[in-house]
Amino acid sequence: MHVASQALVEDLRRQFAGQPAAAVLAAAAAQFPGQAVFSTSFGLEDQIITHLIFELNLPIRVFTLDTGRNFQETYSTWSKTRHRYGRPIETYFPEQAGVEQLLREKGPNSFYDSIDNRMECCGLRKVEPLRRALAGEQVWLTGIRAEQSANRHDMHAVEWDAGHQLLKVHPLFDWSFEQCWDFVHQHSIPFNPLHQQGFVSIGCAPCTRAIQPGEDFRAGRWWWEDQSAKECGLHSTHPHNGPDPVVEPVVGVN
Repeated sequence: MHVASQALVEDLRRQFAGQPAAAVLAAAAAQFPGQAVFSTSFGLEDQIITHLIFELNLPIRVFTLDTGRNFQETYSTWSKTRHRYGRPIETYFPEQAGVEQLLREKGPNSFYDSIDNRMECCGLRKVEPLRRALAGEQVWLTGIRAEQSANRHDMHAVEWDAGHQLLKVHPLFDWSFEQCWDFVHQHSIPFNPLHQQGFVSIGCAPCTRAIQPGEDFRAGRWWWEDQSAKECGLHSTHPHNGPDPVVEPVVGVN
């Protein structure tokens, strides 16, 4: 990290420490006018931040990545959010040619066959569109919380994203899942109904399942992959010869 970037990150960490999410969002918008953006996937945390941005009328651009493989419940939440707030949510799609080539060469479910294939699909559908969405911006606001996974415990509420060369700010970093639900109910914020079926982290439909009681928050993502491989970054080359994984909802998360 550049010395100037490191100093800015440390200064913002001190400034935002202990501040409510609304204050963090307002400060980010004021200090980086026209260059603070928020990415939403319409999950519980993202709905809270969207609510704060729109209710406070903050000059923060809100965008989403439509991978083309989302749950219908996610699209319904998107529609309800537009109707509730009457504000635009910008949309970024994958490059058409890349997706067409992937499906032509490997079919629609190649991501089940190996981690390499899964990362290729994520790269086309999420990583490249995100690069375009963040181009030229200074602050990327997210709904990341520390308790979502062991890896995220090691993160900070303010970070430097070297890949995109911008600040990354997580206004809900210290919130618990229960706090999120309390806030959503208190303010009647639209939420994805999949959250009530055991889904805590919601991504593409073929790659997301509900979690079992006691499982890690991220256990429902790419659950067919070997956990040690995901943690150490190794790429599996073993083909997927069995039936495609099936999403089994678990009722009980509220």
